[in-house]
Amino acid sequence: MNNSFKKIFNGIWTNNPVLVVLLGFCPVLAVSTTVNNAVGMAFAATFVLVLSNVVISSIRKFIPSKMRIPVFVMVIATFVTIVDLVMYGYFPQLHKSLGVFIPLIVVNCIVFGRAEAFASKNNVFDSFLDGIGMGIGFLLTIVVLATIREVLGNGTFFGLKLFGSSFSPVIVAILPPGAFLTIGLMLGGMNFINIKNREREKIRQKLEKEKSKTQKEVK
Repeated sequence: MNNSFKKIFNGIWTNNPVLVVLLGFCPVLAVSTTVNNAVGMAFAATFVLVLSNVVISSIRKFIPSKMRIPVFVMVIATFVTIVDLVMYGYFPQLHKSLGVFIPLIVVNCIVFGRAEAFASKNNVFDSFLDGIGMGIGFLLTIVVLATIREVLGNGTFFGLKLFGSSFSPVIVAILPPGAFLTIGLMLGGMNFINIKNREREKIRQKLEKEKSKTQKEVK
């Protein structure tokens, strides 16, 4: 697998920030009542994540160890402010729907965690790819969650009605218990897939060892 693609895939699946690392649950559960809100939140967080990763990686050698946390916060807060103002000016309805969760990106565990764990220790290009991968992973997770909740809870997708007047919405899907239940099922599904993949990998390795052993005996 190409090394660059591997770094991106790491954020999408291997170390998905929500379903594997278990970070950022607050905005994921709070704004995923509609796909529109979920997409807006995901792009805002990805913008901040990618650019803060790049900047922090660029200046990492000049930041004193004891000052790294305040510097990280200042860098992240700068990009959050940009997102907040742009969204307020061009997407006022979305800005109103997301509310306080846009400013709270400053303390989002995913953004701050990648700054501390990755960007502060790696070069700019790798940090950029890490931000892209984590951003895509966050986007896919929150959009899938929001799609399930909006379709079941409202019978709509991006605000468009999918069913007729006879459809009876599952109201619990758009309530907090529905959010926790759905994310729990997604976590369970991902763990099940990963377990099956590991079992297949063990079987493959075992077959390869047996094949190699057989070939040596024949020789």
